[in-house]
Amino acid sequence: MFTGIVAAVGQIERIEPLAAVGYDAHNTGLRIHVNSTTLDISDVKLGDSIAIQGACLTVTSLKPSGFTFDVSKESLNRTVGLAELGPVNLEKAMRIGDAIGGHLVSGHVDGLGHVVQFESVGESWLLVVHAPVSLAPFMAYKGSVAVNGVSLTVNSVDDVADGTQFSINLIPHTIAMTTLKHLKPGQAVNLEIDTIARYCERILAYRK
Repeated sequence: MFTGIVAAVGQIERIEPLAAVGYDAHNTGLRIHVNSTTLDISDVKLGDSIAIQGACLTVTSLKPSGFTFDVSKESLNRTVGLAELGPVNLEKAMRIGDAIGGHLVSGHVDGLGHVVQFESVGESWLLVVHAPVSLAPFMAYKGSVAVNGVSLTVNSVDDVADGTQFSINLIPHTIAMTTLKHLKPGQAVNLEIDTIARYCERILAYRK
């Protein structure tokens, strides 16, 4: 589990097909090399979980400057930001007793949203994201959502024919400390709905 409070911004600095590093020739996954010199990894071990752009991945090797992850084709198909070089949000898995500064985040991307609007408004930034129909029921005013692994509060919800559009106010600190500063209209983002909302929906659907 994670909290959605990004600890550092790293860089995907190299990408290799898994078929080229000893896996079956038909394996279509990737090995990504992440430079994480801005993240304290002194307590990270092989097999630990780290959220990369909101996706929970397993550390497969460690080096002084960072670590590697093996990403399956299925994960690549359901996420964005893992198959290209560039900056990524990093968060180590939380421990029992850690403060939950954001909200409970599993690191399992539920779907992709698309940026509708991203612009400065006074001292803050307005982010409007379109979510698909499958995620629309889980977007609630003042509720929580993780966008590229960042825990955010929904400021408004506007249901449309092909899903819903929700807006978020980003403070300067969030812009400075995450990769959200690089967003552009039309760009895809990883979305994870609130865990509590997920269970509420299941309970209500079952009772029906």
